[in-house]
Amino acid sequence: MTRILLLSDTHSHIDDAILKYAKQVDEIWHAGDIGSLKVTDALAKLKPIKGVHGNIDDHIIQKEFPLDNRFMCEGVDVWITHIGGYPPKYNVRTREGIKINPPKLFIAGHSHILKVMWDKKMGILHMNPGACGKHGFHQVRTMLRFVIEGQEIKDLEIIELGKR
Repeated sequence: MTRILLLSDTHSHIDDAILKYAKQVDEIWHAGDIGSLKVTDALAKLKPIKGVHGNIDDHIIQKEFPLDNRFMCEGVDVWITHIGGYPPKYNVRTREGIKINPPKLFIAGHSHILKVMWDKKMGILHMNPGACGKHGFHQVRTMLRFVIEGQEIKDLEIIELGKR
């Protein structure tokens, strides 16, 4: 069993509320627009972190985090990217890869809109944790927490961190 905290669009913001939830999981996944390595450095002191860079991230962050991160978590094939779209409106860059080799869990950030939905046609669960930073148009800062056990994704929780 792996407990995961999924966040995105920190835009250089890290605070005690985020860190409190980070301490409660086994892994932290960041879906881009990190803003500053101080964010991922603070998280990595607590738990292992996997992530991707986003469109606001500079060359320093791009050296640390790839554009796409595809990996297995227990029995679940995971693909994280920052700008990926959502079912069935995947963006041009990710659409073909999803069609050829669909992951079980496709994660994107960028929109600052929390969204979890099934792509029934492709058999993919899509997650976007919204934004937990203070920069952007979103009104409420959000993250997701869930469990992967074997091939099962379960116990999904929405975490609201208050107004930005």
